[in-house]
Amino acid sequence: MANTQQMANAIRALAMDAVQQANSGHPGAPMGMADMAVALWGDHLQHNPTNPHWANRDRFVLSNGHGSMLIYSVLHLTGYKLPIDELKNFRTLHSKTAGHPEVGVTPGVETTTGPLGQGITNAVGMALAEKMLAAEFNKDGHQIVNHHTYVFLGDGCLMEGISHEAVALAGAWKLNKLVALYDDNGISIDGQVAPWFIDNTPQRFAACGWNVIDAVDGHNAAAVSKAIAAAKHSADKPTLIVCKTAIGKGSPNRAGTSKAHGEPLGAEEIKLTREALGWTAEPFKIPKAVYADWDAKVAGKAREAEWNKVFAAYKAAHPALAKEFVRRMKGDLPKNFNQVAFDAIVAAHTKGETVASRKASQLALEAFTAALPEMLGGSADLTGSNLTNTKSTPAFRVDLAGDVVKTAEGQIGRHINYGVREFGMAAIMNGVALHGGYIPYGGTFLTFSDYSRNAIRMAALMKQRVIHVFTHDSIGLGEDGPTHQSIEHAASLRLIPGLDVWRPADTAETTVAWAVALQNAHRPSALLLSRQNLTYSPKSDLGDISRGAYVLAEPSEVGMKKTHGVIIATGSEVQLAMAAQKLLAERKIGVRVVSMPSTNVFDRQDTDYKQSVLPKGLPRVAVEMGSTDGWWKYGCAAVVGIDTYGESAPAPVLFKHFGFTAENVADTVHAALLKA
Repeated sequence: MANTQQMANAIRALAMDAVQQANSGHPGAPMGMADMAVALWGDHLQHNPTNPHWANRDRFVLSNGHGSMLIYSVLHLTGYKLPIDELKNFRTLHSKTAGHPEVGVTPGVETTTGPLGQGITNAVGMALAEKMLAAEFNKDGHQIVNHHTYVFLGDGCLMEGISHEAVALAGAWKLNKLVALYDDNGISIDGQVAPWFIDNTPQRFAACGWNVIDAVDGHNAAAVSKAIAAAKHSADKPTLIVCKTAIGKGSPNRAGTSKAHGEPLGAEEIKLTREALGWTAEPFKIPKAVYADWDAKVAGKAREAEWNKVFAAYKAAHPALAKEFVRRMKGDLPKNFNQVAFDAIVAAHTKGETVASRKASQLALEAFTAALPEMLGGSADLTGSNLTNTKSTPAFRVDLAGDVVKTAEGQIGRHINYGVREFGMAAIMNGVALHGGYIPYGGTFLTFSDYSRNAIRMAALMKQRVIHVFTHDSIGLGEDGPTHQSIEHAASLRLIPGLDVWRPADTAETTVAWAVALQNAHRPSALLLSRQNLTYSPKSDLGDISRGAYVLAEPSEVGMKKTHGVIIATGSEVQLAMAAQKLLAERKIGVRVVSMPSTNVFDRQDTDYKQSVLPKGLPRVAVEMGSTDGWWKYGCAAVVGIDTYGESAPAPVLFKHFGFTAENVADTVHAALLKA
C-alpha cells in the first residue's frame, strides 16, 4: 500500500527546498495542494511518463501556475525526464523548471500557465477538442479517444473575468470529461480573500451547468480520490470539486497565511516544517520507498500498450480514419494542401473580385475548410460580420444528453458560437491547439483584440497554430465611431514576438495569408480585414506575396521610365497607393508601389530580397489607416496615417476628413521628394 502522506510530504519538501534555494517562488500552493496531487496522479491520471505525447493521455493543467513546484515535483517523482538537478535549478536561466510551467520546455507540461484564469480556459479548450474528436473518430466498439482533462485552480483564477467566460461555455457544451479541483484556501497575496472575494463559487458553477462536489477535505487524499471517481461518472456535466485546504500545509508558523504564498519559508521555518511533517530526508533527497510509491512508468507503459491494442483494432476496422487521426494529431496538413492553396490563390487572382477583405477571407475559407476537416472555426457573436462560417462548417451543437449533434451526413459542427467572450474564445482556441487534432480560428472586430490580447500573446509564447480573424480593421467601418475604429491595434499586434500579422489588400493576398497561416505549425497568425470593399490590384506574379511584401506596380506601368520614390501600403490603402501612382505620373513623378500585407513576415526575409523590394536611395512613404509609429523603421520620409481616435460618420466622409485620399497621398509623396 502506498503511503499517501509521505507521497504528499515529498511534494512539500521539494517545493520548500527549491523555492528556498532559488530564493524566489511560491511554496504555499504546492504544499497546500500536495494531497490533491496524490489523489489525482496516484489513483486516476491516465498518462505515461516515458511518452508525454501519447495521444490518449489525460491532460493535466495547473491553472494556478505560480504553484509550479507542484507539477515539477510530481513530474519528477512519477518518472518524467525531469531529473532532480532540474528541480535544484528552479527559476534559473535555461532550466526546465521556470518560474511558471512552460509547454515545450518541461516534459509533461501541457500548457504555459501564469496569467491566472487562462489555464482553466485552456483546459476547457482541451476538453472541447477531446469531445469533438471522440464524436468524429470513435466508432461502435472502438473508443480511441477517451480521456479526461483535469485542472487545479485557485481563488485568483476564479477572480479573473476570463474564468466566467470559460466556465459558462464548459457548462453549455456539457464537457463531462472536464474535472476542476479548486484549491479553496481563502488566501491570496494581500491576505484573507473574504473582504474582496465573496462569490458563492459552488452556486456559480452550478448555475453554469456544472456538477459540484463541495466541501471535500483537500488534505485527505482518499476523500479527494473518491470525489474524482464520482466526477468521472458524470454523463452530461463538467465537475467542480471544492477542496478545502490550508496554504503552506505543514508549516507551523506560515500555514494558512499570505506569508506562505510568494516567498521562501526561510531556513528556520523549513527546519520546523520538516519536524512537523516527520520528514527526515535531506534537501532534495527522496526516500526510495517514496519514489517507488510515486513511480508511474510501468503503469503508464501498460496503459499506453493497452490503448495501442485498441488502436490497432480500430486501424484494422477503419484504416482510412486511423490514418487521418494520426495525421491530425501530428499536426500535419493533408498531402494535397499545396495544390489546394495554389488553386485557391489562382482562382482569387483570376476572378479579381472587388469585395471586402472579410469577404475575401470567407471565400478562401470555403476552399480551405472543405479540404481541411481539422479547421475549427468560430466567432465571438459576430459570425455575420466576421464571415468565419462556410458551407463545410455547420454550427457546433450538443444535445440535452451532452452528445455532439451530427448532420444528416454524419458530420459534426465545425463552427463555434462563443458568444460575446473574446478573451475566452482566444484562450479556448489555445487549449484546442495544444490538445491537437484541430486548427482553431475565431473572429471578432479588430478593436476587440484588446480583450483577447494576453491569450494571443500566450499563443505566440507557446508557438501554437491559432488563427485570429479580425475584421472592421480601421476607420473604414464608419458610423460606429471611435469605440470600434482601430487605430493602434495593427501596430500593437505587430509588436508581439512570434505572431504573424497580415493586413491583405485583396482576394489573392487574403488567400495567401490564410495559406501561410495554415502552414505555420508553430506560429499564430492574425488576419486584419476590412469591412469596406477593396478593388482588386492586378499582379504579374503571385509568388512573392507570401514573403510579406512585394513590388505590386512599377512606374513603367503608368508610363514613367524613372523611379523617384516608393509608396508602401497595406490593406485597404493599397488602392490609394495605386491611384496616387497615377496622379503622380501626371506630375512626371514615377513611384513604385509596394504592397506589404505582413511586416512581420517581410522583416524575416533575407537582406537581398528586402533591398530588392525597398531599394536604397529611394525616398519611401508609407500609407496605413492606423498608428504611424511602426512605419518609421523602414526609413520613411513621411507616413500617411492616423494617430488620433476616429469619428462617427460614413466611411467616405472619414477618409476625406483624415486625409486618406489619393490626392493627399500624392501630395505627401511629392512633398517628401522635394525635401529629399
